[in-house]
Amino acid sequence: MAFDTIEEGFEELEERFDLVRPPHGRDFSRQEIMEQIASATILCSVFDIPIDREIIDKAPNLKLIANYAVGFNNIDIEYCREKGIAVANTPESVIAPTAELALALLLSLSRRTAEWDRTLRTMGRDLKPSRLDRLGLDLLGKTIGIVGFGNIGRSVAVRCQAFGMKVLYYKRHRLSEEMERQLGVTYCDLDTLFETADVVSLHTPLNEDSRHLVDADRLARMKPSALLVNTARGAVVDENALVEALTSGKIAGAALDVYEDADKPNAALFRLDNVVMTPHVGTQTYDARLMMACELTNNVLGFVDGDRPVAYVVRPA
Repeated sequence: MAFDTIEEGFEELEERFDLVRPPHGRDFSRQEIMEQIASATILCSVFDIPIDREIIDKAPNLKLIANYAVGFNNIDIEYCREKGIAVANTPESVIAPTAELALALLLSLSRRTAEWDRTLRTMGRDLKPSRLDRLGLDLLGKTIGIVGFGNIGRSVAVRCQAFGMKVLYYKRHRLSEEMERQLGVTYCDLDTLFETADVVSLHTPLNEDSRHLVDADRLARMKPSALLVNTARGAVVDENALVEALTSGKIAGAALDVYEDADKPNAALFRLDNVVMTPHVGTQTYDARLMMACELTNNVLGFVDGDRPVAYVVRPA
C-alpha cells in the first residue's frame, strides 16, 4: 500500500496478506515504492501518486493495481494493458461526497460566504455592510448546466433540484427520453449549455477530448452573471483563460477543487475575491475514506477469490 489513510476498512487485507504500509502520517516516496514493489503481486495506489512505466517495471510479479480513487490518470493504463496487469478503482464511494462538495462550493460562491468570512475576520465589529454590498445569487429558479452526467453529475442534479434549480446536462451519449423525464433533466449541446446556464458544474473525466474543454471561447459564451464549479479534473479548464474571464468580468465567479497543476495552482487565482478554492478534498470525509477502503478491499478480494464484483478499469489478461 503506497499511501497513508485511515486504519479501518482494510482489516481483511491485513488478515490475509502481507500488507506493507508506510509509516503513519506520510505516503511512501517514489524510491520507497520502487524498493517495496519488487516482490509485490498487488499494489494499492492513490490518485496523487504516479504509477508509471518505471515503477511497473520494478514489479515483475504485479497482477493488480487497486486505486484508492475513482480517477486513474495517475496510472499508465495502456502499459498495464500491454503487461496484462489488471487495474481497479473505487467509483461508488466518491459519488455522494463529491456531489456534496460541489454544492458546498456553489453555495459558498453564490452567497459569497467565503468573502464575507474573510472580511468579517479582518474588520470585526467595524463591519457594517450596506444593503447593496456584495449581493449574492439565489439558486431558486436558476438553471444549472452539468457537463458530464455520470453518477456524480446525476447526484449533483438531484441536490440542485432540491434547491429549485432547473437542470440542463451534456454527455457524449444522451440518455433516453424516458430517463430524462424520470430525472427531470434536459439535454443540450455544449455551446447551448454554456450560453444558457446560470451555473456550469463540471463532472467529466479528463481525456484528450475534455482537456481544456472550458477554454476562452466557452467562457466567453457564459453570462456575465454566471458561475463555474469544477470538482472534476483541473485540466478540463484552461486556467489562464479562466483567470482572464474572472478578472475582466466575463463571468461572475468560479469555485475550484482541482487545478491544472495540483502542486502549483495559478497564482492569480489566490488574489481574486470571486474565486472559492479547496485543495482537492472531494472525498475528504471519514465516511468516504471508510467506504473507499471497503471498496478497495472488495476489489482486491474479488480479484483474488473471484467471488464478488470488481470495479475494473483494466480487466485481467
